[in-house]
Amino acid sequence: MDDPRPPAPEDDLKRRAGYRAVEEFVRSGMAVGLGTGSTASWAIRRVGELLREGVLEDVVCVPTSERTAEAARALGIPLATLAEARPRVTIDGADEISPDLSAIKGRGGALLREKIVAFASESFVLVADETKPVERLGEGVVPVEVEPFGWQATLRALSALGCEASLRRAEGSDDPFVTDGGHYTVDCLFPPIEDPAALEREIKHVPGALECGLFVGMAEAAVVARSSGEVEIMERRGS
Repeated sequence: MDDPRPPAPEDDLKRRAGYRAVEEFVRSGMAVGLGTGSTASWAIRRVGELLREGVLEDVVCVPTSERTAEAARALGIPLATLAEARPRVTIDGADEISPDLSAIKGRGGALLREKIVAFASESFVLVADETKPVERLGEGVVPVEVEPFGWQATLRALSALGCEASLRRAEGSDDPFVTDGGHYTVDCLFPPIEDPAALEREIKHVPGALECGLFVGMAEAAVVARSSGEVEIMERRGS
């Protein structure tokens, strides 16, 4: 699994964020939620390394996607379901992070399971490189996981909320992208989002919209690696 080549600069930032989050928040005996995506993959790798070295013991992990589960198994990380264990902490990446640690997640295609695991956890920690913090959410799309039945009507209703909505397609295909749960994803580009919590409620009020990529008031901390060499731990006020 180890690659002898040095990581690209952006990958090195992700590596440092993922490694620091595990070292800061994961302890022996914990159940840990493992996120999905390029930055979370480094956290997965670090958990595997520390288990192999004996620094961590008796850790079980709850994956947020089949992709994450496969990566964890390859590293010898014991897995559990939410029926078997409640994560003490979930570590996951983010597409955008606002100053109050609200986030947009799910552009990697696993937002429903990511939100289920994060909500079930005692604490939730974001990991990111320095490009992810923003002054206001909405620089890119808000993914919405939708029921395939009647998705066209769901897309129209989402568009009526004031966004440009498009069905996500599988890479290199005209077929819809299908999540692990068998759902579709609609990518919604809004103007800069003034009130993420209110928008989240509006989206979830649309029949067929199962969950959206706005994670509001969920993260207690964000671990952000910067090109200066600093790895900053941002904490939500009052957490």
